[in-house]
Amino acid sequence: MTTAQPLTQEAFQKLIQGAESIEEDSHGPKVYRFENGEYLKVFRRKRLLSSALLRPYSQRFWENASRLEELGIPTVQPLQLFKLATAGWTAIHYKALPGETLRDLFTQHGELSASLFEQLIELFKDLHRKGIYFRSLHLGNIVRTPEGQLGLIDIADLQFLAGPLSKDKIRRNLAHFERYLKHNGLADFPFDTLANRVSQP
Repeated sequence: MTTAQPLTQEAFQKLIQGAESIEEDSHGPKVYRFENGEYLKVFRRKRLLSSALLRPYSQRFWENASRLEELGIPTVQPLQLFKLATAGWTAIHYKALPGETLRDLFTQHGELSASLFEQLIELFKDLHRKGIYFRSLHLGNIVRTPEGQLGLIDIADLQFLAGPLSKDKIRRNLAHFERYLKHNGLADFPFDTLANRVSQP
């Protein structure tokens, strides 16, 4: 298990000096991008008593990246874990997965090419066969790499199950994907076709 390095507030401010905040919430910046293209993602424990107390989301992020790599699924490359000065706050420094998200590609072209759509179907099926339940699986978290592979980002919200996903888990996975499309105004995406193909044995 990788140990998180304690980081004082002063050291944290020095670390993020010159970095660009690219995602924020009510508490402030959540994701920083460094000049060299690497990232720092900050995780805040929302409740005093939660599973994140024993296994912070930054630790899950690291472990999930390692496991995905073992299974041959492209993803981010973790570099270092940090325990921040504020109680319940941790962070992970990582290299991004090169490429373009499927959301960007769909928005740019108004569709996914037939071959890319087939790749997406196969990605769903591959994850389900391998027992990977990614509740946040959506177009914004799937990247087409320069090599033409599909990989995953923002992977803290991901579980590895002992066997292939149940039909119920597959339905829930697809339902989340559909909600994402509706919430982001991507109703033109051929979701019904995707769902039918993914649900087939």
